[in-house]
Amino acid sequence: MEFYFLGTGAGMPSKQRNVSAIALLHPKMTWLFDCGEATQHQMLHSPIKPRKVSTIFITHLHGDHIFGLPGFISTRAALEGTTLLTIFGPKGIKEWLEATLRITGTYLRYPLDVIEVEAGQSYEQEGFHIHVEALEHRFLAYGYRVEGQEEKGALRVEALKQLGIPSGPLYRQIKQEETFVFEGTEYQSTDFLGEPKPGVKLAVLGDTVPCEGSLRLAEKVDVLVHEATFADSEQDHAGRFGHSTARQAAEIALKAGAKKLLLTHISARYVDQEQRLEAEAREVFEESYLMTDHQSVVIKG
Repeated sequence: MEFYFLGTGAGMPSKQRNVSAIALLHPKMTWLFDCGEATQHQMLHSPIKPRKVSTIFITHLHGDHIFGLPGFISTRAALEGTTLLTIFGPKGIKEWLEATLRITGTYLRYPLDVIEVEAGQSYEQEGFHIHVEALEHRFLAYGYRVEGQEEKGALRVEALKQLGIPSGPLYRQIKQEETFVFEGTEYQSTDFLGEPKPGVKLAVLGDTVPCEGSLRLAEKVDVLVHEATFADSEQDHAGRFGHSTARQAAEIALKAGAKKLLLTHISARYVDQEQRLEAEAREVFEESYLMTDHQSVVIKG
C-alpha cells in the first residue's frame, strides 16, 4: 500500500509542481484524493491507470482541487473503464459534475455515484472505514480518515507442531476461520495465533488552518498528509487565506500522535528553497517529509 503524489503545488500549477492530487494504491483498488487540473496528464508519467481508479475523495471545491475531474472522468470512459466510480465530496460537487457532463455531452459507459458528505459522517468503502471531519478554510472543506480492518496475528507454528499438525491447507483454515478440527478434536484458532495487527490508519487533510477537526482526523494515524503552503515567517498570511505553515502541520502531527507526516500543497514562492519548509517541520516533528510530484511513499502500520 502506498501514497503516490500526482500534484503537490498550491493554487496554480508551476513547472515544478502540479496542483493537488494524491493516489492511494492498494493491490485491490486505486483511490484519488482531489483531482486538480491536469491530473490525468500526471498519470501518463505514473503507474496509475485511470480505469483502475474506483473512488475519488474531494476535500473542497476550489478549482485547484477539482478542475481535473471532468477530464479524468471522460478519459476513464474512453479507456474502457466500465466499473463503478464513486466520488465523495462537499455539497455542490454533484450539481457541478452533472451540469458539466450534460453541457459538454460527455457520455460515460460506467455508473457514477456522487456522495455529498457532511462533518461527522462515516462510510464503508471497499473494505475500509472512512470518517469525515470539517476543517477550517475560506471555503467549506473536509478531511478524510481511512482505517483498515484489523488483521489476524501470525500463526504460532511451534505450537501447531507440538500438536503434530503439519503445514498445509489446515494452516490457511486456522488463519481464516474461528475454529478448526484436527484428529477429531476442535480447537479455537485464536489459541494458535499471535497478537492481532491493527489495521492501517491514514488521514488526508484538505486546505485548512490548524483546528480540532485536524486533530481528530490525525489521532494516532500511521501517516498524516497535511498541507504546508507557507513557511513559518508567513504564519499570519497563511491564516488570512485559510492555510497552514509547515511548522503548524508538524504541531498537529505531534499533538495527534501521528507516526509520519507528509507535507504537500507547497506555494510556488518557495522554488529552490523548499527544504526550508521541511526543516521547519522537523524542528517540531522529526518524521516530517516534504513531498514532490511523482514521489511515492510505502505505508507501513
